[in-house]
Amino acid sequence: MSKPNIILMMCDDLGYGDTGFNGNPIIRTPFLDQMAQEGAAFTRFHSGAPVCSPTRGTCLTGRHHYRYGITTANNGRLPREEITLAKALRSLGYATGHFGKWHLGTLTTEIRDGRRGGPAHPELYSPPWEHGFERCFSTEVQVPLWDPMVNQKFPCKYWHEDGSFAETNLAGDDSRVIMDRVIPFIENAAAADKPFFAVVWFHAPHADVVAGDEYRQLYSENSEDEQHYYGCITAMDEQVGRLNRMLKSSGLEQNTVIWFCSDNGPEGKEGNLSGRNRGSTGGLRGRKRSLFNGGITVPALVKWPEYIQPGTTLDLPCSTLDFFPTLTAATGYEMPDSRPLDGVDLLPYFQGEMTRRPKPIPYRFVSSKSGMAGSPTFGVIDNEWKLLTNFSGDGTDDMVFNVVEDPYEQHNLIDEQRTFALNRKEWLHDLLDHFMRSHYGGDYDDEAKYEPVNEFICNEQTWTEE
Repeated sequence: MSKPNIILMMCDDLGYGDTGFNGNPIIRTPFLDQMAQEGAAFTRFHSGAPVCSPTRGTCLTGRHHYRYGITTANNGRLPREEITLAKALRSLGYATGHFGKWHLGTLTTEIRDGRRGGPAHPELYSPPWEHGFERCFSTEVQVPLWDPMVNQKFPCKYWHEDGSFAETNLAGDDSRVIMDRVIPFIENAAAADKPFFAVVWFHAPHADVVAGDEYRQLYSENSEDEQHYYGCITAMDEQVGRLNRMLKSSGLEQNTVIWFCSDNGPEGKEGNLSGRNRGSTGGLRGRKRSLFNGGITVPALVKWPEYIQPGTTLDLPCSTLDFFPTLTAATGYEMPDSRPLDGVDLLPYFQGEMTRRPKPIPYRFVSSKSGMAGSPTFGVIDNEWKLLTNFSGDGTDDMVFNVVEDPYEQHNLIDEQRTFALNRKEWLHDLLDHFMRSHYGGDYDDEAKYEPVNEFICNEQTWTEE
């Protein structure tokens, strides 16, 4: 079979329990549910971090975000020295496009744009078109989900690869605005007989959560805040269905990989939801910013006719770190150097040849203790086991969970699993030393000339001030 077309779709702040295929009884996601039936739903798919920007870096590089200095949202920028999926696939003849939220650097040095963009911070300029994407319709950060150019908290435009910004067809549902650019890109690539790689990063359901009247009416029996939150998810789902129909009608379906997930858990503090932060973790502990499952276990599906049996479920722990090694293996791309990857190739799993994850999933994230719902700031997911720690001298904050038997993380088994905790703490501590080397350019050919835009956060730092 020819090289597969690839579509990576991701929502922003969509909770594990916010889709029908994960059991939500209210929010209507019929097209995602259909796609899960045409492919496979993951039960244990994890974002690379509990917030936006770091996860997006892991999607494109297969490398932990601490290797290149994106430690949290609106922090650092993706170095040009990183090999992204777009760079890799473009070298193989793929048409490459990025559509939606970027959040891995600023997109202009000319005018004020986004939260950090414009003339004030040229060192943070790192747009998608400098990372292998030849077609772009990209924002630096979030925009309102209805009439995205109206009532913005700060200026934020949709930028093209030539440095211009969009000025037309920007009204109404933002997910539709994005998909109006995705579909012509795919059609043009198909007409040119080129495989395509499309990254579609929706803004929904990140704040500002605003749904159009037709979508709110679907939830007229719910509160106003719920109408907006549920409605914008259904509007996004409608565009997923539109894309799926186009792939079917154009004959592209059988040779196209579609991967869908969220970048982290839902917004809002656990037990204290307010406004339109109505996302559901499906009962998982913690939310966005937490290393408990509610912050990093996200809804996900994959439709890949060559490898995936329709209507199946995938129970192995998988991660956004796995996109790069899996898709480069599927396309035959060979890395030009020996820089370390932190994800694993999932093709053997899809083919029934792998039953255990061969490499743990590492975590490091620092925020306030309350913002993290009390979770420690380091983590490791190793098949059925999960360790959370702050590396305190007496191990006071250490937690170990069997997340197969206890996905809600109610029973800390540290007393029974101290050997596992010790072994994985040693592994994680060694890995952090490698992260520091990477952060200062140790994986790049011209290490002496590379200068990171921020300092490496020391291994011992735990929660920040409230």
